[in-house]
Amino acid sequence: MNELMINDIKVENLIYEVRGKQVMLDSDLARLYKCANGTKSINLAVIRHIN
Repeated sequence: MNELMINDIKVENLIYEVRGKQVMLDSDLARLYKCANGTKSINLAVIRHIN
C-alpha cells in the first residue's frame, strides 16, 4: 500500500471524518508544516485565502 509519510508521521492517520467530510485538525497541519506560531499561522492563512 502507498502510504504518505512526512517526518515519520502517517498523514492518513491524521484525517478524520466529520459529518461525512474528511477533515484535518489545525494542530495536526501546524505540526506537519512546522509552523513557528502553531495553529495561529494556519488559521491566518485560511482567513486570508478563504476562496
